[in-house]
Amino acid sequence: MLLAVGFISSVSAQEKKITIDEIYKGAFRTERLDALQSLKNGKQYTILNRNRAVGSVTIDKYDYATQQKVGTILSSSDLDGINNFSSYQFSKDETKLLLATEVEPIFRRSKLGIFYVYDSSTKKLTKVSDTKIQEPTLSPSGNQVAFVSENNLYLFDIASGTTEQLTTDGVKNKIINGVTDWVYEEEFAFVRAFAWNADGTKIAFLRFDETMVPEFSMDVYGTGLYQKPHVFKYPKAGEENAKVTLHMYDVKSKQLTEVALGDPYYIPRIKWMNSPDYLSVQTINRHQDHLKLHSVNAKDNSVSLLLEEKDAAYVDITDNLTFLEDDSFIWTSEKDGYNHLYLHGQDGALMNQITQGPWEVTAYYGYDQNEDKVYYQSTENGSINRGVYSIESNGKKKKALVDKAGISAADFSADFTYFINSYSNAEEPYSYSLHKALTGKMVKEIKNNRALLTKLKGYETSAKEFSTLTINGNDLNMYMIKPKNFDASKKYPLFMFQYSGPGSQSVSNRWGGANDYWYQMLAAEGYVVVCVDGRGTGLKGRDFKKVTQKELGKFEVEDQIAAAKKLSDLPYIDPDRTGIWGWSYGGFMATNCILKGNDTFEMAIAVAPVTSWRFYDTIYTERYMQTPQENASGYDDNSPFNYPELLKGKYLLIHGSGDDNVHVQNSMRMIEALVQANKQFDWAIYPDKNHSIYGGNTRIQLYQKMTNFIKENL
Repeated sequence: MLLAVGFISSVSAQEKKITIDEIYKGAFRTERLDALQSLKNGKQYTILNRNRAVGSVTIDKYDYATQQKVGTILSSSDLDGINNFSSYQFSKDETKLLLATEVEPIFRRSKLGIFYVYDSSTKKLTKVSDTKIQEPTLSPSGNQVAFVSENNLYLFDIASGTTEQLTTDGVKNKIINGVTDWVYEEEFAFVRAFAWNADGTKIAFLRFDETMVPEFSMDVYGTGLYQKPHVFKYPKAGEENAKVTLHMYDVKSKQLTEVALGDPYYIPRIKWMNSPDYLSVQTINRHQDHLKLHSVNAKDNSVSLLLEEKDAAYVDITDNLTFLEDDSFIWTSEKDGYNHLYLHGQDGALMNQITQGPWEVTAYYGYDQNEDKVYYQSTENGSINRGVYSIESNGKKKKALVDKAGISAADFSADFTYFINSYSNAEEPYSYSLHKALTGKMVKEIKNNRALLTKLKGYETSAKEFSTLTINGNDLNMYMIKPKNFDASKKYPLFMFQYSGPGSQSVSNRWGGANDYWYQMLAAEGYVVVCVDGRGTGLKGRDFKKVTQKELGKFEVEDQIAAAKKLSDLPYIDPDRTGIWGWSYGGFMATNCILKGNDTFEMAIAVAPVTSWRFYDTIYTERYMQTPQENASGYDDNSPFNYPELLKGKYLLIHGSGDDNVHVQNSMRMIEALVQANKQFDWAIYPDKNHSIYGGNTRIQLYQKMTNFIKENL
């Protein structure tokens, strides 16, 4: 059955067509709720507000129940020495704030900045360091700041203004202390690799020895007379990774020790328990199919094993581990075939499975010890939807707090009295509302985007129709966007989008982003736009997600080709006009589809594609493929530059030369293979642009190029 939802428009001769300029200059941007931080009292929260007219920034305090502003904690106009700040963090007692200024990006998540500590009781502002630093973090007492500078860990004492260097061996592209290397940052999704214990007496941190990791170099062209090489350590599949070790610093004795973990391959997470004497450490082997959770006694650095997770494919790394007051803990696992919550005792023994069923827990929000309530988000109301739920730690008394079709996500107050729910579906842009945590009852609406809906009524838009498509024995989630004045007696070209990466989801009942407006624009030009999530994508259980193990690009490509053929059998689809596009993993897929599906696809666009998994990083690639030495055929049989002679249709290849993630090397090898196969194609390189290819007019020029290519060739 088709569920027709999506952009709403009135029938009017005055309807305008959406333009690329409007899309990528933000004409249809949704209003969002500014990131908030709940105060410890659970009754109030703070928001960073910017007054662009006068150039000031304030940290304002709001009441959950009334949603009224009740005070200003700090205004940049009251500070001597800085005019602005971009983010803040509170000390544990909320009397001090760490303020970030002059922040600049390093890679996707890592940043450098100048930081200050503001004491709200004395109104004093203290600069942490004269040079730009990484990941400054206040001690539990709020009296010290630990941070990383030039690969070494430091400790700043706020009262005396003195700085102590804790490590001395940090060297660029060799040794890193306290922050992660490139591949950990990208694939394990964290940068700060140090943590204070509960009473501030110990700092645990990771040390990365990248001496043996191969270097990658890419030219940065800039505006000068000569380009400059940017060199960094990047371990490609099968190559050496950094050797990672765990260390402990005792603040009082100033003693630095190494914790013997038995030579683990990866250490993707460290987290202190509630007891200041115990640290939890997750380690995982190179294949990432055997994870161990350890307990480290910080008094003597002794290590004990709490639990192990094994999987025939791989074990996901998450941030769901939560220690309760007695250091029993909540953990997520796919061991029953779906991602669910489990309760374990202090010794790691399983006490009970908290959630269960043929659906996935997609976010874990926390545990209210007083009410014995576990709060989480899941797909219980359908794999393309998300609801918010509560359940007791024994797995009983489950309650749906928000389960309306669409995507709901919750942000809870510190004491779990309230949560702010963000909600959207394909026909309703984001709205924000305040709810009681115990009942889910809505207290009041906070913000909506009805003005955007009103604006869109003046444009030619179409419904997004959700359905499933049975392909290769599986019911695949799909959406379709037809032209506004669709006529079933006519023939339309088919244009497919997909990403298809492991565990991903592109077919989702949420309000769309910029690309969805582009699809509306294409539909208004007479194209039927379709997206199908094939095998290997997420939120339909472990087996559906992990079927692509050791064969990235095989089953996913088979599903897209089969879907295109089945859709081409529809009476209103022109079987001789089928195109496909994608970015990153989706670009890898689009390239494979026009080659291996050259009797099905007449056109493809690949942006920033992987063209051989041999070129991609160790952690991501080996998680799904093992190493090239172990699985050569898995790497090469689905690497598109190995069969360029299959190209028949029209192909556009696009990459940013400054892509530190999927290196432009991928496209260069594809280009050379096509040239030597004497195949005609189109390509574009965007100088110094990273994996996202943006900045200035870049997105407008890029999407106009792709639009022109579609119109000319489909």
